[in-house]
Amino acid sequence: MTLLLILLGTVVAGVGSVWLAAWLSFGVLARYTQHMLSLAAGALLATGFIKLLPEAVESGLEPHSLFAVLLLGLVFFFLLDKAELWHHGHEHHHGPATPSVAALDPVQHAGHAHVHPAHDHHDHHGHDHSHLHTPASGGGWAVLAGDSVHCFGDGILIASAFMADVHLGLIASLAVLAHEVPHHMGDLVVLKASTRSRKSAVVKVSLAGAVTALGGLVGYFLVDALNEQLPYFLVIAASSFIYVALADLIPQLQKRLGARQTLAQVFWLAFGIAAVLAIGMSGLGGHQH
Repeated sequence: MTLLLILLGTVVAGVGSVWLAAWLSFGVLARYTQHMLSLAAGALLATGFIKLLPEAVESGLEPHSLFAVLLLGLVFFFLLDKAELWHHGHEHHHGPATPSVAALDPVQHAGHAHVHPAHDHHDHHGHDHSHLHTPASGGGWAVLAGDSVHCFGDGILIASAFMADVHLGLIASLAVLAHEVPHHMGDLVVLKASTRSRKSAVVKVSLAGAVTALGGLVGYFLVDALNEQLPYFLVIAASSFIYVALADLIPQLQKRLGARQTLAQVFWLAFGIAAVLAIGMSGLGGHQH
């Protein structure tokens, strides 16, 4: 009975949070796609720096070893990003197509692809986004890898809570669902940019969310041994979110905008951070058990 409750709780928390995030990102907030980039960056940074890393440090493990894992995680996701870009470049190589972009718009090719003072640059921007903004593709893989690790850790936590008390397990499941929503919104934004498909983004992030059930299943049998390794899971997940936010999302926000659009960017960035903070302060986002 306990194992069944663990599986139910982990599926609801892991996959349910993705579907709720998708409903918000592609339904209620679908008209604000550009703003969702800022929200995603804020939510991922806050999840990494304010939630996951402090929880790992509070475990009592040697900080030097934890931050060494953080550094290794950042390097790993950089290499993963590079590997995906290399694969993407070979898969979509068009010969003379890339030089033709530079020939049509040398200013964009010189590194100013985000500056569009004239309306007729919109067509070039659409073409440029598909060929020159390949970091989004790598960022997608990094997000899925980090999200899977994070969800696996969440599954272990839910299993631990259910094995201590059924009511505590239910609360833990709802807590995980609540605190996953803001950064899953960020995940979906990154995957949407990578795949150009909302359905594909939801399916991929849902599969990563389903790893929560795997973590719950493994945690049920190996909860004591895995709890000791949990801080390292948290640090690896944090490294993926921090890398994607700083290497993929923030650079896309660094473009010349008017005062009103700049304020909107800052607002949604702050909103993403505030959403994670609010859930943490409410006690719904904690990993304590």
